[in-house]
Amino acid sequence: MKLGLNLGYSSRKLSLPLPLVLEAERLGFDSVWTSEAYGSDAVTTSAWLLAHTQRLRVGTAILQMPARTPTMTAMTAISLDHLSDGRFIVGLGPSGPQVVEGWYGASYAKPLTRLREYIEIIQKVAKREEPVQYDGYHYHLPYNGADGTGLGKSLKCILHAERPITIYTASLQHKAVALSAELTSGFFPIWVDPAKADVFEPWIAEGLARSGKQRKDFDMAPFVGVVMGDDLEQCRNALKPGLALYIGGMGARGKNFYTEYASRNGWADAARRVQDLYLDGKKDEATAAIPDALVDAVSLVGPADRIKGQLEAWVAASKAGYVGSMLLGTRDPEALRVIAEAVL
Repeated sequence: MKLGLNLGYSSRKLSLPLPLVLEAERLGFDSVWTSEAYGSDAVTTSAWLLAHTQRLRVGTAILQMPARTPTMTAMTAISLDHLSDGRFIVGLGPSGPQVVEGWYGASYAKPLTRLREYIEIIQKVAKREEPVQYDGYHYHLPYNGADGTGLGKSLKCILHAERPITIYTASLQHKAVALSAELTSGFFPIWVDPAKADVFEPWIAEGLARSGKQRKDFDMAPFVGVVMGDDLEQCRNALKPGLALYIGGMGARGKNFYTEYASRNGWADAARRVQDLYLDGKKDEATAAIPDALVDAVSLVGPADRIKGQLEAWVAASKAGYVGSMLLGTRDPEALRVIAEAVL
């Protein structure tokens, strides 16, 4: 199993923990991941990390698709691939309607269609088999809208891709997971219970059947929160606000993918209660309603020996062929050392 370090996005002031990243590289980690919401962007931070590392792959978890055209993302990916000798990973996601329509001023309509079109255009750019033409729902190359000049020309990328662009997606639902398995190298669900790591397998198999790829060629790389310390309750409590935010607040009632996902994994009653409290403005109560057992199932928490014990389930899920990578969310170098010693 491969290990990755998930840095997320920055808050008020942009900073990246370079000593932590270099320690992950020294320990044998495979990758480090950065992100974006509506503040720091993921391309700038990825380029900075690539420039300061020698071996680590650097991925975006995620690039928000409406923020960039697919051809711009392809140009970025090929450029960073050249400069890093193949270490850049394009992690894509549709984001959500609140950010897409509120921040980017774009329509959130048909996000799965956008994902397919986006990936297919990136792959066309990289292959350079012919000038890029595409006529989809979201994207038209050349542009053919009523307000166009009619002068648009199909073009080939000047820069030659030296290898296929590595693409991952942030996916949770049936069609999105199947699409990722069909077209990309992997996906990162926001969390996974390693005891139920086969939850996505029918959907993955569906996508792989369309592509002809083997299961070993497709990576499931879940985000795994990590808090190491002697006080187990305190460690759990450090992760509960994030779980409450996603399960309770990342979407409207009846339109929250994370609430649905938690329910599908056996936490329906808790997920419903967390969402009700969160949407009623009772965020502290929603956080308190996250079950300890849920935190334990999807995270690594507590003293070092306890975390080593929890890792046994992850290693078993990897040996079974379900989990290819763990993307660890922590800023604790000692926790990285404990996990690397147990896994690598």
